[in-house]
Amino acid sequence: MPSIYDLIGGWQWFISIARSMGDSPARIMLEFLSEFWALLIAAVTLIAEAAALMHAVLHKREERAVIGWVGLIVLVPLFGPILYALFGVNRIQRRAQRLGHRPAERVAQSSAWRVTGHDAAEQTDAARAEHLVRLVDRIVHHPAVRGNRIELLEGGDAAYPAMWQAMDEAECSITLMSYMFEADAVGRRFVESLVRAHRRGVEVRVLIDDVGARYSRPRARSLLTAAGVPAAHFLPSFLPSSLRYGNLRNHRKSLVVDGRSAFTGGMNIREGHQLSLNPKAPIQDVHALLAGPIVTQIQEVFLEDWQFSTHESLEGGRWIAPIEEAGDTILRAIPDGPDENFDVLRLTLLGAIATAERRIAIVTPYFLPDETLITSLNIAAMRGVRVDILLPEKNNLRLVQWASQPYYALLLERGCRIWHSPPPFDHTKLMLVDDVWALIGSGNWDPRSLRLNFELNVEGYGSEFTSDVRTLVERRLERARLISLAELEQLPLPVRLRNGVARLATPYL
Repeated sequence: MPSIYDLIGGWQWFISIARSMGDSPARIMLEFLSEFWALLIAAVTLIAEAAALMHAVLHKREERAVIGWVGLIVLVPLFGPILYALFGVNRIQRRAQRLGHRPAERVAQSSAWRVTGHDAAEQTDAARAEHLVRLVDRIVHHPAVRGNRIELLEGGDAAYPAMWQAMDEAECSITLMSYMFEADAVGRRFVESLVRAHRRGVEVRVLIDDVGARYSRPRARSLLTAAGVPAAHFLPSFLPSSLRYGNLRNHRKSLVVDGRSAFTGGMNIREGHQLSLNPKAPIQDVHALLAGPIVTQIQEVFLEDWQFSTHESLEGGRWIAPIEEAGDTILRAIPDGPDENFDVLRLTLLGAIATAERRIAIVTPYFLPDETLITSLNIAAMRGVRVDILLPEKNNLRLVQWASQPYYALLLERGCRIWHSPPPFDHTKLMLVDDVWALIGSGNWDPRSLRLNFELNVEGYGSEFTSDVRTLVERRLERARLISLAELEQLPLPVRLRNGVARLATPYL
Protein backbone atom coordinates (compact mmCIF):
# COMPACT_ATOMS: atom_id res chain seq x y z
CA MET A 1 0.00 0.00 0.00
CA PRO A 2 1.46 3.48 -0.91
CA SER A 3 2.56 5.69 1.97
CA ILE A 4 1.31 9.22 2.59
CA TYR A 5 4.55 10.53 1.09
CA ASP A 6 3.88 8.58 -2.10
CA LEU A 7 0.42 10.12 -2.27
CA ILE A 8 1.79 13.63 -1.74
CA GLY A 9 4.42 13.04 -4.41
CA GLY A 10 1.72 11.82 -6.76
CA TRP A 11 -0.32 14.96 -6.20
CA GLN A 12 2.72 17.15 -6.82
CA TRP A 13 3.05 15.46 -10.21
CA PHE A 14 -0.69 15.99 -10.67
CA ILE A 15 -0.27 19.73 -9.96
CA SER A 16 2.57 20.07 -12.47
CA ILE A 17 0.38 18.52 -15.15
CA ALA A 18 -2.43 20.97 -14.31
CA ARG A 19 -0.12 24.00 -14.59
CA SER A 20 1.07 22.91 -18.01
CA MET A 21 -2.48 22.99 -19.39
CA GLY A 22 -2.85 26.77 -19.58
CA ASP A 23 -6.15 28.45 -18.63
CA SER A 24 -8.44 25.68 -19.88
CA PRO A 25 -11.45 24.51 -17.80
CA ALA A 26 -9.63 21.24 -17.28
CA ARG A 27 -6.74 23.12 -15.67
CA ILE A 28 -9.10 24.99 -13.38
CA MET A 29 -10.74 21.74 -12.31
CA LEU A 30 -7.42 20.00 -11.77
CA GLU A 31 -6.08 22.90 -9.74
CA PHE A 32 -9.21 22.85 -7.62
CA LEU A 33 -8.81 19.12 -7.02
CA SER A 34 -5.09 19.48 -6.30
CA GLU A 35 -5.79 22.13 -3.69
CA PHE A 36 -8.72 20.51 -1.93
CA TRP A 37 -8.08 16.78 -2.48
CA ALA A 38 -7.55 16.06 1.22
CA LEU A 39 -10.79 17.83 2.12
CA LEU A 40 -12.66 15.98 -0.62
CA ILE A 41 -11.37 12.60 0.55
CA ALA A 42 -12.36 13.46 4.12
CA ALA A 43 -15.83 14.50 2.97
CA VAL A 44 -16.31 11.32 0.92
CA THR A 45 -15.12 9.23 3.88
CA LEU A 46 -17.57 10.91 6.26
CA ILE A 47 -20.47 10.52 3.85
CA ALA A 48 -19.62 6.84 3.23
CA GLU A 49 -19.28 6.16 6.95
CA ALA A 50 -22.58 7.90 7.72
CA ALA A 51 -24.42 5.98 4.98
CA ALA A 52 -22.92 2.64 6.04
CA LEU A 53 -23.68 3.29 9.72
CA MET A 54 -27.29 4.20 9.00
CA HIS A 55 -27.77 1.14 6.81
CA ALA A 56 -26.26 -1.20 9.42
CA VAL A 57 -28.34 0.24 12.26
CA LEU A 58 -31.57 0.13 10.25
CA HIS A 59 -31.21 -3.19 8.46
CA LYS A 60 -29.06 -5.55 10.56
CA ARG A 61 -31.27 -7.64 12.83
CA GLU A 62 -28.71 -9.09 15.23
CA GLU A 63 -27.07 -6.86 17.82
CA ARG A 64 -23.75 -8.67 17.38
CA ALA A 65 -23.80 -8.00 13.66
CA VAL A 66 -24.67 -4.33 14.20
CA ILE A 67 -21.90 -3.86 16.76
CA GLY A 68 -19.37 -5.71 14.62
CA TRP A 69 -20.06 -3.73 11.48
CA VAL A 70 -20.30 -0.38 13.31
CA GLY A 71 -16.91 -1.04 14.90
CA LEU A 72 -15.37 -1.88 11.55
CA ILE A 73 -16.90 1.17 9.83
CA VAL A 74 -15.77 3.60 12.53
CA LEU A 75 -12.33 2.14 13.24
CA VAL A 76 -11.29 1.59 9.62
CA PRO A 77 -12.02 4.85 7.77
CA LEU A 78 -13.00 4.54 4.12
CA PHE A 79 -12.10 0.83 3.88
CA GLY A 80 -14.68 -0.06 6.56
CA PRO A 81 -17.62 1.32 4.54
CA ILE A 82 -16.20 -0.33 1.40
CA LEU A 83 -16.04 -3.72 3.13
CA TYR A 84 -19.56 -3.22 4.46
CA ALA A 85 -20.83 -2.39 0.97
CA LEU A 86 -19.19 -5.54 -0.40
CA PHE A 87 -20.07 -8.04 2.30
CA GLY A 88 -22.70 -6.54 4.59
CA VAL A 89 -25.46 -5.45 2.22
CA ASN A 90 -28.08 -7.85 0.90
CA ARG A 91 -28.62 -6.91 -2.74
CA ILE A 92 -30.97 -9.77 -3.50
CA GLN A 93 -34.29 -8.35 -4.67
CA ARG A 94 -36.27 -11.53 -5.17
CA ARG A 95 -39.92 -10.57 -4.91
CA ALA A 96 -42.56 -13.26 -4.53
CA GLN A 97 -44.34 -12.36 -7.75
CA ARG A 98 -41.16 -12.92 -9.79
CA LEU A 99 -39.20 -15.64 -8.04
CA GLY A 100 -41.58 -17.26 -5.61
CA HIS A 101 -44.40 -17.66 -8.11
CA ARG A 102 -45.88 -21.14 -7.87
CA PRO A 103 -48.32 -22.09 -10.66
CA ALA A 104 -51.79 -23.07 -9.47
CA GLU A 105 -51.46 -26.63 -10.74
CA ARG A 106 -48.33 -27.15 -8.62
CA VAL A 107 -50.06 -25.81 -5.51
CA ALA A 108 -53.11 -28.00 -6.06
CA GLN A 109 -50.97 -31.05 -6.74
CA SER A 110 -48.94 -30.56 -3.57
CA SER A 111 -52.00 -29.74 -1.43
CA ALA A 112 -53.60 -33.05 -2.36
CA TRP A 113 -50.87 -34.79 -0.34
CA ARG A 114 -50.77 -32.28 2.48
CA VAL A 115 -50.94 -33.53 6.07
CA THR A 116 -52.18 -31.75 9.16
CA GLY A 117 -50.49 -31.59 12.52
CA HIS A 118 -53.00 -34.19 13.73
CA ASP A 119 -51.90 -36.59 10.97
CA ALA A 120 -48.25 -36.20 12.00
CA ALA A 121 -49.13 -36.75 15.66
CA GLU A 122 -50.95 -40.00 14.82
CA GLN A 123 -48.15 -41.33 12.65
CA THR A 124 -45.37 -40.53 15.15
CA ASP A 125 -47.47 -41.28 18.23
CA ALA A 126 -46.36 -37.93 19.64
CA ALA A 127 -48.65 -34.97 20.24
CA ARG A 128 -45.72 -32.54 20.01
CA ALA A 129 -45.35 -33.44 16.32
CA GLU A 130 -48.68 -31.71 15.79
CA HIS A 131 -47.36 -28.48 17.31
CA LEU A 132 -44.17 -28.61 15.25
CA VAL A 133 -46.05 -29.16 11.97
CA ARG A 134 -48.28 -26.20 12.78
CA LEU A 135 -45.27 -24.03 13.58
CA VAL A 136 -43.40 -24.83 10.37
CA ASP A 137 -46.64 -24.40 8.39
CA ARG A 138 -46.55 -20.76 9.47
CA ILE A 139 -42.98 -20.09 8.33
CA VAL A 140 -42.53 -22.27 5.20
CA HIS A 141 -44.65 -22.01 2.06
CA HIS A 142 -44.26 -25.74 1.35
CA PRO A 143 -46.72 -28.01 3.21
CA ALA A 144 -45.73 -31.20 5.01
CA VAL A 145 -46.71 -34.02 2.64
CA ARG A 146 -47.32 -37.75 3.10
CA GLY A 147 -46.44 -40.62 0.78
CA ASN A 148 -42.66 -40.23 0.68
CA ARG A 149 -39.64 -42.49 0.86
CA ILE A 150 -36.23 -41.30 2.04
CA GLU A 151 -32.99 -43.28 2.11
CA LEU A 152 -29.76 -42.00 3.69
CA LEU A 153 -26.60 -42.41 1.59
CA GLU A 154 -23.36 -42.14 3.56
CA GLY A 155 -20.44 -40.68 1.66
CA GLY A 156 -19.72 -40.29 -2.01
CA ASP A 157 -19.11 -44.02 -2.39
CA ALA A 158 -22.83 -44.59 -1.76
CA ALA A 159 -24.34 -41.35 -3.09
CA TYR A 160 -22.42 -40.72 -6.31
CA PRO A 161 -23.03 -44.10 -8.01
CA ALA A 162 -26.75 -43.80 -7.20
CA MET A 163 -26.80 -40.30 -8.70
CA TRP A 164 -24.89 -41.42 -11.82
CA GLN A 165 -27.26 -44.34 -12.32
CA ALA A 166 -30.31 -42.10 -11.97
CA MET A 167 -28.93 -39.66 -14.57
CA ASP A 168 -28.04 -42.48 -16.95
CA GLU A 169 -31.63 -43.76 -16.70
CA ALA A 170 -33.24 -40.32 -17.13
CA GLU A 171 -35.89 -40.07 -19.83
CA CYS A 172 -37.24 -36.51 -19.66
CA SER A 173 -35.26 -34.09 -17.51
CA ILE A 174 -32.37 -33.59 -15.12
CA THR A 175 -31.85 -30.58 -12.87
CA LEU A 176 -28.65 -30.33 -10.85
CA MET A 177 -27.72 -27.64 -8.34
CA SER A 178 -24.52 -27.55 -6.27
CA TYR A 179 -22.36 -25.09 -4.37
CA MET A 180 -19.12 -26.77 -5.50
CA PHE A 181 -18.75 -28.69 -8.75
CA GLU A 182 -15.08 -29.48 -9.19
CA ALA A 183 -13.64 -30.74 -12.45
CA ASP A 184 -11.76 -33.61 -10.78
CA ALA A 185 -12.30 -37.35 -11.28
CA VAL A 186 -15.72 -37.23 -9.62
CA GLY A 187 -16.81 -34.00 -11.28
CA ARG A 188 -15.84 -35.22 -14.74
CA ARG A 189 -17.89 -38.36 -14.16
CA PHE A 190 -20.90 -36.13 -13.45
CA VAL A 191 -20.14 -34.11 -16.57
CA GLU A 192 -20.04 -37.30 -18.65
CA SER A 193 -23.43 -38.46 -17.34
CA LEU A 194 -24.99 -35.06 -17.96
CA VAL A 195 -23.58 -34.82 -21.48
CA ARG A 196 -24.76 -38.34 -22.34
CA ALA A 197 -28.26 -37.49 -21.12
CA HIS A 198 -28.27 -34.26 -23.12
CA ARG A 199 -27.21 -36.06 -26.30
CA ARG A 200 -30.01 -38.63 -26.05
CA GLY A 201 -32.62 -35.85 -25.82
CA VAL A 202 -33.03 -35.36 -22.08
CA GLU A 203 -33.57 -31.74 -21.02
CA VAL A 204 -30.68 -30.84 -18.66
CA ARG A 205 -30.13 -27.73 -16.54
CA VAL A 206 -27.16 -27.23 -14.20
CA LEU A 207 -26.79 -24.39 -11.70
CA ILE A 208 -23.49 -23.87 -9.84
CA ASP A 209 -22.71 -21.16 -7.34
CA ASP A 210 -20.21 -18.72 -8.82
CA VAL A 211 -17.87 -18.73 -5.80
CA GLY A 212 -18.11 -22.49 -5.30
CA ALA A 213 -17.35 -23.02 -8.97
CA ARG A 214 -13.87 -21.52 -8.58
CA TYR A 215 -12.33 -24.30 -6.53
CA SER A 216 -10.94 -26.07 -9.61
CA ARG A 217 -9.92 -25.46 -13.20
CA PRO A 218 -11.16 -25.92 -15.79
CA ARG A 219 -14.52 -25.00 -14.39
CA ALA A 220 -17.27 -27.58 -14.70
CA ARG A 221 -19.58 -25.08 -16.36
CA SER A 222 -17.07 -24.61 -19.19
CA LEU A 223 -16.96 -28.36 -19.79
CA LEU A 224 -20.76 -28.57 -19.83
CA THR A 225 -21.43 -25.59 -22.08
CA ALA A 226 -18.75 -26.76 -24.51
CA ALA A 227 -20.83 -29.93 -24.93
CA GLY A 228 -24.06 -27.96 -25.33
CA VAL A 229 -25.46 -28.58 -21.84
CA PRO A 230 -27.27 -25.49 -20.46
CA ALA A 231 -25.40 -24.45 -17.30
CA ALA A 232 -25.28 -21.23 -15.31
CA HIS A 233 -23.55 -19.64 -12.35
CA PHE A 234 -25.57 -18.27 -9.43
CA LEU A 235 -24.81 -14.60 -8.70
CA PRO A 236 -21.57 -14.07 -10.64
CA SER A 237 -19.07 -12.25 -8.42
CA PHE A 238 -15.94 -10.21 -9.08
CA LEU A 239 -14.34 -11.48 -5.87
CA PRO A 240 -11.04 -13.35 -6.32
CA SER A 241 -11.11 -17.15 -6.24
CA SER A 242 -8.79 -17.15 -3.24
CA LEU A 243 -11.57 -15.62 -1.11
CA ARG A 244 -13.12 -18.54 0.75
CA TYR A 245 -15.98 -16.54 2.24
CA GLY A 246 -18.65 -14.93 0.15
CA ASN A 247 -22.05 -13.64 1.15
CA LEU A 248 -25.36 -14.48 -0.51
CA ARG A 249 -24.07 -17.72 -1.98
CA ASN A 250 -26.25 -20.60 -3.16
CA HIS A 251 -25.22 -23.38 -0.80
CA ARG A 252 -28.05 -25.71 -1.90
CA LYS A 253 -27.42 -29.18 -3.30
CA SER A 254 -30.04 -31.06 -5.29
CA LEU A 255 -30.43 -33.45 -8.18
CA VAL A 256 -33.89 -34.18 -9.61
CA VAL A 257 -34.40 -36.77 -12.34
CA ASP A 258 -37.58 -36.86 -14.44
CA GLY A 259 -39.37 -34.97 -11.67
CA ARG A 260 -39.79 -38.30 -9.84
CA SER A 261 -36.64 -38.89 -7.78
CA ALA A 262 -34.40 -36.44 -5.97
CA PHE A 263 -31.11 -36.31 -4.10
CA THR A 264 -30.24 -33.67 -1.55
CA GLY A 265 -28.09 -33.19 1.52
CA GLY A 266 -24.74 -31.66 2.37
CA MET A 267 -22.52 -33.21 -0.27
CA ASN A 268 -20.81 -31.13 -2.96
CA ILE A 269 -19.50 -32.61 -6.20
CA ARG A 270 -15.85 -33.21 -5.48
CA GLU A 271 -13.37 -36.04 -5.18
CA GLY A 272 -12.88 -35.59 -1.43
CA HIS A 273 -16.25 -37.18 -0.67
CA GLN A 274 -15.40 -40.48 -2.39
CA LEU A 275 -13.13 -42.09 0.20
CA SER A 276 -12.40 -45.13 -1.99
CA LEU A 277 -10.30 -42.82 -4.20
CA ASN A 278 -8.01 -42.01 -1.25
CA PRO A 279 -8.37 -38.24 -1.75
CA LYS A 280 -5.84 -35.82 -0.28
CA ALA A 281 -8.53 -34.13 1.80
CA PRO A 282 -11.12 -36.82 2.69
CA ILE A 283 -14.58 -35.70 3.77
CA GLN A 284 -17.45 -37.54 5.47
CA ASP A 285 -20.96 -36.47 4.54
CA VAL A 286 -24.52 -37.69 4.02
CA HIS A 287 -26.95 -37.31 1.15
CA ALA A 288 -30.51 -38.59 0.82
CA LEU A 289 -32.44 -40.26 -2.00
CA LEU A 290 -36.07 -39.18 -2.00
CA ALA A 291 -39.23 -40.18 -3.86
CA GLY A 292 -42.83 -39.07 -3.57
CA PRO A 293 -44.48 -35.63 -3.33
CA ILE A 294 -41.35 -34.16 -1.69
CA VAL A 295 -39.62 -34.32 -5.08
CA THR A 296 -41.94 -31.63 -6.46
CA GLN A 297 -40.99 -29.29 -3.61
CA ILE A 298 -37.27 -29.83 -4.20
CA GLN A 299 -37.72 -29.28 -7.92
CA GLU A 300 -39.61 -26.05 -7.28
CA VAL A 301 -36.62 -24.69 -5.36
CA PHE A 302 -34.36 -25.40 -8.34
CA LEU A 303 -36.82 -23.90 -10.86
CA GLU A 304 -37.02 -20.67 -8.84
CA ASP A 305 -33.23 -20.40 -8.53
CA TRP A 306 -32.79 -21.17 -12.23
CA GLN A 307 -35.31 -18.51 -13.23
CA PHE A 308 -33.58 -15.98 -11.00
CA SER A 309 -30.17 -16.79 -12.48
CA THR A 310 -31.08 -17.14 -16.17
CA HIS A 311 -34.57 -15.57 -16.53
CA GLU A 312 -35.69 -18.85 -18.13
CA SER A 313 -39.00 -20.19 -16.81
CA LEU A 314 -39.21 -23.99 -16.90
CA GLU A 315 -42.79 -25.26 -16.86
CA GLY A 316 -44.68 -28.36 -17.87
CA GLY A 317 -44.76 -32.07 -17.18
CA ARG A 318 -41.20 -32.56 -18.33
CA TRP A 319 -40.04 -30.85 -15.12
CA ILE A 320 -42.90 -31.55 -12.69
CA ALA A 321 -44.15 -35.13 -12.93
CA PRO A 322 -47.50 -36.37 -11.59
CA ILE A 323 -47.09 -37.27 -7.93
CA GLU A 324 -47.05 -40.94 -6.99
CA GLU A 325 -46.99 -42.40 -3.51
CA ALA A 326 -43.59 -43.92 -2.69
CA GLY A 327 -43.69 -44.60 1.07
CA ASP A 328 -45.22 -43.54 4.36
CA THR A 329 -42.82 -40.83 5.59
CA ILE A 330 -44.03 -37.26 6.11
CA LEU A 331 -41.53 -34.79 4.64
CA ARG A 332 -41.25 -31.10 3.85
CA ALA A 333 -38.64 -29.07 1.94
CA ILE A 334 -37.36 -26.04 3.87
CA PRO A 335 -35.65 -23.51 1.59
CA ASP A 336 -33.89 -20.75 3.52
CA GLY A 337 -32.14 -17.60 2.38
CA PRO A 338 -31.77 -13.82 2.68
CA ASP A 339 -34.92 -13.23 0.62
CA GLU A 340 -38.56 -14.06 1.35
CA ASN A 341 -37.34 -17.20 3.14
CA PHE A 342 -35.26 -15.24 5.64
CA ASP A 343 -34.85 -16.82 9.12
CA VAL A 344 -36.90 -19.88 8.16
CA LEU A 345 -34.26 -22.44 9.16
CA ARG A 346 -33.41 -20.75 12.45
CA LEU A 347 -37.06 -20.56 13.50
CA THR A 348 -37.53 -24.23 12.59
CA LEU A 349 -34.52 -25.21 14.72
CA LEU A 350 -35.86 -23.23 17.67
CA GLY A 351 -39.27 -24.86 17.32
CA ALA A 352 -37.78 -28.34 17.17
CA ILE A 353 -35.65 -27.70 20.27
CA ALA A 354 -38.71 -26.48 22.17
CA THR A 355 -40.64 -29.71 21.47
CA ALA A 356 -37.86 -32.08 22.63
CA GLU A 357 -38.66 -34.30 25.60
CA ARG A 358 -35.86 -36.88 25.69
CA ARG A 359 -33.08 -36.15 23.24
CA ILE A 360 -31.60 -33.66 20.79
CA ALA A 361 -28.71 -34.68 18.54
CA ILE A 362 -26.93 -32.20 16.27
CA VAL A 363 -24.24 -33.00 13.72
CA THR A 364 -22.69 -30.01 11.99
CA PRO A 365 -19.24 -29.03 10.70
CA TYR A 366 -19.54 -25.32 11.53
CA PHE A 367 -20.99 -24.30 14.90
CA LEU A 368 -21.36 -20.58 15.64
CA PRO A 369 -24.83 -20.36 17.22
CA ASP A 370 -26.41 -17.09 18.23
CA GLU A 371 -27.47 -16.31 21.79
CA THR A 372 -31.07 -17.45 21.24
CA LEU A 373 -30.04 -20.88 19.97
CA ILE A 374 -27.57 -21.30 22.84
CA THR A 375 -30.26 -20.37 25.36
CA SER A 376 -32.76 -22.78 23.80
CA LEU A 377 -30.30 -25.67 23.91
CA ASN A 378 -29.38 -24.86 27.51
CA ILE A 379 -33.02 -24.71 28.60
CA ALA A 380 -33.66 -28.07 26.93
CA ALA A 381 -30.69 -29.59 28.79
CA MET A 382 -31.89 -28.13 32.09
CA ARG A 383 -35.33 -29.66 31.44
CA GLY A 384 -33.62 -33.06 31.39
CA VAL A 385 -33.29 -33.45 27.63
CA ARG A 386 -30.07 -35.13 26.52
CA VAL A 387 -28.36 -32.70 24.14
CA ASP A 388 -25.51 -34.10 22.03
CA ILE A 389 -23.59 -31.80 19.66
CA LEU A 390 -21.13 -33.58 17.36
CA LEU A 391 -18.43 -31.42 15.74
CA PRO A 392 -15.25 -32.23 13.80
CA GLU A 393 -12.11 -32.56 15.89
CA LYS A 394 -10.13 -30.93 13.09
CA ASN A 395 -12.04 -28.43 11.00
CA ASN A 396 -11.14 -27.54 7.42
CA LEU A 397 -11.56 -23.85 8.33
CA ARG A 398 -9.30 -23.08 11.26
CA LEU A 399 -10.75 -19.64 11.95
CA VAL A 400 -14.23 -21.13 12.30
CA GLN A 401 -12.93 -23.83 14.64
CA TRP A 402 -11.17 -21.26 16.82
CA ALA A 403 -14.26 -19.03 16.91
CA SER A 404 -16.58 -21.91 17.87
CA GLN A 405 -14.63 -23.14 20.89
CA PRO A 406 -15.54 -20.22 23.22
CA TYR A 407 -19.18 -21.31 22.82
CA TYR A 408 -18.42 -24.73 24.28
CA ALA A 409 -18.29 -23.56 27.90
CA LEU A 410 -21.61 -21.71 27.55
CA LEU A 411 -23.25 -25.04 26.70
CA LEU A 412 -21.27 -27.49 28.79
CA GLU A 413 -21.90 -25.65 32.04
CA ARG A 414 -25.66 -26.08 31.55
CA GLY A 415 -25.55 -29.80 30.80
CA CYS A 416 -25.20 -30.02 27.02
CA ARG A 417 -22.66 -32.53 25.73
CA ILE A 418 -20.15 -31.69 22.99
CA TRP A 419 -18.27 -34.37 21.09
CA HIS A 420 -15.35 -34.24 18.67
CA SER A 421 -15.43 -36.66 15.76
CA PRO A 422 -12.06 -37.95 14.51
CA PRO A 423 -10.84 -37.50 10.92
CA PRO A 424 -11.80 -37.60 8.17
CA PHE A 425 -13.42 -34.18 8.38
CA ASP A 426 -17.15 -34.59 8.98
CA HIS A 427 -19.20 -32.27 6.76
CA THR A 428 -22.53 -33.88 7.76
CA LYS A 429 -25.53 -31.70 8.65
CA LEU A 430 -28.19 -33.60 10.65
CA MET A 431 -30.51 -32.94 13.57
CA LEU A 432 -32.67 -35.38 15.51
CA VAL A 433 -35.35 -34.71 18.14
CA ASP A 434 -36.46 -37.78 20.09
CA ASP A 435 -37.81 -40.32 17.59
CA VAL A 436 -40.29 -37.79 16.27
CA TRP A 437 -38.47 -35.39 13.93
CA ALA A 438 -35.25 -35.25 11.91
CA LEU A 439 -33.60 -32.78 9.56
CA ILE A 440 -31.07 -33.25 6.76
CA GLY A 441 -29.73 -30.74 4.28
CA SER A 442 -27.14 -28.11 3.47
CA GLY A 443 -27.54 -25.70 6.41
CA ASN A 444 -24.87 -25.25 9.08
CA TRP A 445 -25.23 -23.78 12.56
CA ASP A 446 -23.50 -20.52 11.70
CA PRO A 447 -24.49 -16.99 10.63
CA ARG A 448 -23.59 -17.75 7.02
CA SER A 449 -26.17 -20.53 6.69
CA LEU A 450 -28.77 -19.02 9.01
CA ARG A 451 -28.59 -15.45 7.64
CA LEU A 452 -26.58 -15.01 4.46
CA ASN A 453 -26.67 -18.06 2.19
CA PHE A 454 -29.40 -19.87 0.29
CA GLU A 455 -29.90 -23.30 1.86
CA LEU A 456 -32.10 -26.35 1.29
CA ASN A 457 -33.08 -28.74 4.07
CA VAL A 458 -35.71 -31.46 4.44
CA GLU A 459 -37.58 -32.16 7.67
CA GLY A 460 -39.18 -35.53 8.31
CA TYR A 461 -41.67 -37.11 10.69
CA GLY A 462 -41.88 -40.87 11.03
CA SER A 463 -40.18 -43.72 12.82
CA GLU A 464 -38.33 -45.13 9.79
CA PHE A 465 -36.55 -41.88 8.89
CA THR A 466 -35.79 -40.85 12.47
CA SER A 467 -34.56 -44.38 13.22
CA ASP A 468 -32.11 -44.20 10.31
CA VAL A 469 -30.84 -40.82 11.48
CA ARG A 470 -30.51 -42.10 15.06
CA THR A 471 -28.49 -45.11 13.89
CA LEU A 472 -26.15 -42.89 11.89
CA VAL A 473 -25.68 -40.50 14.83
CA GLU A 474 -24.97 -43.34 17.24
CA ARG A 475 -22.30 -44.75 14.94
CA ARG A 476 -20.64 -41.34 14.81
CA LEU A 477 -20.81 -40.95 18.59
CA GLU A 478 -19.17 -44.32 19.15
CA ARG A 479 -16.01 -42.98 17.48
CA ALA A 480 -16.22 -39.50 18.99
CA ARG A 481 -14.54 -38.04 22.08
CA LEU A 482 -16.50 -36.21 24.77
CA ILE A 483 -15.25 -32.70 25.60
CA SER A 484 -15.24 -31.59 29.24
CA LEU A 485 -15.17 -28.21 30.96
CA ALA A 486 -11.93 -29.22 32.69
CA GLU A 487 -10.29 -29.77 29.32
CA LEU A 488 -11.29 -26.30 28.17
CA GLU A 489 -9.99 -24.73 31.37
CA GLN A 490 -6.60 -26.40 30.86
CA LEU A 491 -6.07 -24.87 27.43
CA PRO A 492 -3.00 -22.60 27.36
CA LEU A 493 -3.71 -18.90 27.77
CA PRO A 494 -2.47 -18.01 24.23
CA VAL A 495 -4.90 -20.57 22.77
CA ARG A 496 -7.83 -19.20 24.77
CA LEU A 497 -6.94 -15.65 23.75
CA ARG A 498 -6.69 -16.69 20.10
CA ASN A 499 -10.10 -18.37 20.26
CA GLY A 500 -11.64 -15.38 22.03
CA VAL A 501 -10.36 -12.96 19.41
CA ALA A 502 -11.55 -15.29 16.60
CA ARG A 503 -15.00 -15.32 18.19
CA LEU A 504 -15.25 -11.59 17.62
CA ALA A 505 -15.26 -12.31 13.90
CA THR A 506 -18.44 -14.42 14.18
CA PRO A 507 -20.69 -11.80 12.51
CA TYR A 508 -18.42 -11.94 9.45
CA LEU A 509 -18.06 -15.75 9.27
